[in-house]
Amino acid sequence: MNAELVESISAVRERLAEGRRSGSTVGLVPTMGALHAGHARLIESARRECQSVTVSIFVNPLQFDRSDDLQRYPRTFEADLAACRQLGVDYVFAPSAQEMYPRPPFCTVDVGRLADHLCGPFRPGHFRGVATIVLKLFQIVQPDRAYFGEKDAQQLAIVRQMVNDFNTPVVIVSVPTVREADGLALSSRNRLLQPTERRSATALYRALREAEQQISSGLRDVGQIKAHARTVIPREPGLRLEYFEVVDPENMQPVERIEGPVRVAGALWVGTTRLIDNLYCTPPRGESSQRSV
Repeated sequence: MNAELVESISAVRERLAEGRRSGSTVGLVPTMGALHAGHARLIESARRECQSVTVSIFVNPLQFDRSDDLQRYPRTFEADLAACRQLGVDYVFAPSAQEMYPRPPFCTVDVGRLADHLCGPFRPGHFRGVATIVLKLFQIVQPDRAYFGEKDAQQLAIVRQMVNDFNTPVVIVSVPTVREADGLALSSRNRLLQPTERRSATALYRALREAEQQISSGLRDVGQIKAHARTVIPREPGLRLEYFEVVDPENMQPVERIEGPVRVAGALWVGTTRLIDNLYCTPPRGESSQRSV
């Protein structure tokens, strides 16, 4: 299928209105480009469930707290366009920054306490920028379904809450994290890693897996889980654990004791590249789950 490249808001609205009049279900996969197999999984899910699939490619300046990070973000537009065509995408919406923000926005989305922990304190304004651009895309594309990866669990929780709070008529579909054979979560930022850094980058996944195993075996003391996780990260030059938390999977607030399903999440600096990952963990039932050591 030859995915049509659309670069203006008016044009994408016009194209999608045609399909909507014929009863097509519209799916949206919001991306910042630098597409990989994780994005492909999102697109494939949308393709199965929707008659019309739009992929947006827009490196959103509003969600970057540092200008150097914005400039460094990978951009592979021609390869992305080819991938979208191979995957059967109908429209690639790739607006310019001027198209999306003809002037700095006066109104943005305040995401409240959902950004108080995990990535929020380390990336001031990031989730305000994410929520703002996602809401703009929902207003422009007006999808029936929108697809997000579970790797960005905090983003997913914020988008779900925003849709609920604003009565936005779109179904948010989460898609499991896609990983390399050694467990590293696929990310556009992985291509910034040097070969030696790539080998070290799996440390975060190992720490998450050990936490998952502790929880599944009945450990409930979050302090112990976090302390152990920090010992899993090697003391190597260039490796720095930014955070490792255990949170409620709905509101992203930290928990002190495991009483039900949780998300274990972390952020790791590998050289100059920041990677994030998380796992959904469920404790066992019964008396065996009461142990604290």
